[in-house]
Amino acid sequence: MAKSAAGTIYVLNGPNLNLLGTREPETYGHATLADVEKLCAETAAQFGLKVDCRQSNREGELIDFIHHARASKAAGIVLNAAGYSHTSIALHDALMAVKIPTVEVHISNIHAREDFRHHSFTARAAFASLTGFGIDGYRLAIHGLAAKIGVRAKA
Repeated sequence: MAKSAAGTIYVLNGPNLNLLGTREPETYGHATLADVEKLCAETAAQFGLKVDCRQSNREGELIDFIHHARASKAAGIVLNAAGYSHTSIALHDALMAVKIPTVEVHISNIHAREDFRHHSFTARAAFASLTGFGIDGYRLAIHGLAAKIGVRAKA
């Protein structure tokens, strides 16, 4: 990877998202993580941006990814911290520390699910949060992030 990722958006996915397509398809749909990553790359390309897609089931590794985004001077972060959204003050603190524009994404509508999913620590560190749009939430997040950082779609 190049030393500067100023035209790069980090797309970070948390625990169990590697199982997309087979995990609870009635909740998360049939799209795979590879489908999400392809959608993100195609959407970012419309703005002349690139994506660096990463997934981890480990909280500390997600924090390392956030720190790497800062070190690489990433333009923004799209984060689906999955279950860690509801439990991780450490992810919240990492996002606050790096000061990179972040959009939180959830495939399902977390507010229509179990009570424990209604609160998100990571949402408090993001400038926007999208829930319930399926994987299209990632596309919407990249559009919103591009607008936030002042990048327009290429003709």
